[in-house]
Amino acid sequence: MADAAAPPPIAAAASVAIDAPPGETPAAPRRLSALAIVWRFTRRYPLQLAMAVLALLVAAAATLYVPRTFQLVVDNGFAGGTDAASIAPFFHRLLMVVAVLAVATAARFYFVSWLAERTVADMRAAVHRNLLRLAPRWFEENRPSEIASRLTADTGVVEQIVGSTVSIALRNVLIGVGGVIYLFALSPKLTGYLLLGIPLVVLPILWLGSRVRRLSRESQDRIADIGAIATETLGAMKIVQAFGQEAREGERFVAAVDRGFGTARARFATRAVMTALVIGMLFTAVTLIIWEAVSDVASGRTTGGSITAFVLTAGLVTGSFGALVEVYGDLLRASGAAARLAELLGEEPEIAAPTDPVALPDPPEGRVAFDGVTFRYPTRPDVAALADFTLHVAPGETVAVVGPSGAGKSTLFQLVQRFYDPQAGSVSVDGVPVHRADPADVRARIAMVPQETVIFGASARDNLRYGKWEASDEELWRAAEAANAAAFLRALPQGLDTFLGEGGARLSGGQRQRIAIARALLRDAPILLLDEATSALDAESERLVQDALERLMASRTTLVIAHRLATVRAARRIVVMDAGRIVETGSHAELMTRGGLYARLATLQFSEAA
Repeated sequence: MADAAAPPPIAAAASVAIDAPPGETPAAPRRLSALAIVWRFTRRYPLQLAMAVLALLVAAAATLYVPRTFQLVVDNGFAGGTDAASIAPFFHRLLMVVAVLAVATAARFYFVSWLAERTVADMRAAVHRNLLRLAPRWFEENRPSEIASRLTADTGVVEQIVGSTVSIALRNVLIGVGGVIYLFALSPKLTGYLLLGIPLVVLPILWLGSRVRRLSRESQDRIADIGAIATETLGAMKIVQAFGQEAREGERFVAAVDRGFGTARARFATRAVMTALVIGMLFTAVTLIIWEAVSDVASGRTTGGSITAFVLTAGLVTGSFGALVEVYGDLLRASGAAARLAELLGEEPEIAAPTDPVALPDPPEGRVAFDGVTFRYPTRPDVAALADFTLHVAPGETVAVVGPSGAGKSTLFQLVQRFYDPQAGSVSVDGVPVHRADPADVRARIAMVPQETVIFGASARDNLRYGKWEASDEELWRAAEAANAAAFLRALPQGLDTFLGEGGARLSGGQRQRIAIARALLRDAPILLLDEATSALDAESERLVQDALERLMASRTTLVIAHRLATVRAARRIVVMDAGRIVETGSHAELMTRGGLYARLATLQFSEAA
């Protein structure tokens, strides 16, 4: 494995396409505006949002009313000749405010937490839905592990923002603004002194904020790199250990972790400087203002209760502005995470249904045609995988495709399923060019048995049902019987409900292949693409799989990629490819007589086998 490199950049969305209400065109994210993506998901729940805002307003009002109750207690409770009964109403009022504050805070916490979880769940679902629309090429150029990090780490940051940061920000804004108004009512002169320090707070925020935003984005990228390396190494543990590369992989992971720590350290160091500057200046101003307030009390220009209320409120106001500095840093970090999610939401599939798709004929015929096809993979534009390639396969015909590695055999399967579009020529299914039809309709007529079977980390039943999700147990067992898979499936501890492990770890290679064949049988498609499935099996497993394949191929149009020529000797038509072109066509006997490429390959393989 090569040293970790930066992943290919995911194209930034010119316009962020999300599940927004009709008529809205989401704007591209810049700075905190990227958080608008989050808002478009949160606002889908107006009732919970309204309850959260109401609870927030009540809690902020109750918090601001606390200094007023202390003003009344001090002015009335410390006066001479005051008895306990006369001041009791003021304490009753204070207790009522505390009770309201407690209930409102609890309600705010519940509703904002609900909104956070629901918003993140919807964002993850929307991103995943959009990813499922993208062509395989996109995943070849962007690491799936890095994408998974965006679905977990980045959405976790968004959850924190919706669940706490935004709520804290709004609460502190309300307390700050309401507190300033109350301060002016208590003492305009002292409030004016307090507000002189606000520009000194705003300037460092603007100065350091852009750096925090950039470092926050870089920090999320480094976390994604760490996850990608861990996923790659753990998924290939047998290879790592077999080649004795544990130490090297450990060093590679530590280097990635250190890079992540270095970026994070720069980020929180910058935020620490912001916090120190802002809080230091705010509380210095408060200290000087209290000094002036004491002089006013001594000269009789204000009462003790008023100055008590002023000090308490000033503490709330300065604390609110100090908290807003922390909140701003969190919002910048969340903005970076939201922008990364917006990029995924904004990706548009290169392969999509045309505006007015042509319907495929019904009933299906199973006809496949390649006419003058030239194709180059986007990652290898200088090499033609297919060059002026023409091949027609009649309904019900079986055609074997053979040739050396890199001849373009697998490319045929990629094009007929429309995972790519050719640069020239056309590919047709049942007489309709696939680029003019809905890709889903084209793929619905195709079943595939790959050489490397994909088994999902799920039950045997769900793996079989991938061919036909609504299939009954009776249909599943019928397909399993035809695929020679019923015997080992019945022997599993919980039968079809048995968990097969990650990648089918509880099955042998032959058993995984028979699951894939049963899956294709359930799909019951008129066209079968068969990437030879027996090349890595023992003799017994190969016989069982070959028997199942013969049942599967019956009455279907079949394209077979043959790596071992012995498996296609009985095919009526064998197409020999080299360098993206057809160089020979015929039966096994005819091709052996000609003494061309096929004869050389066959002689080499059969002599090695002997």
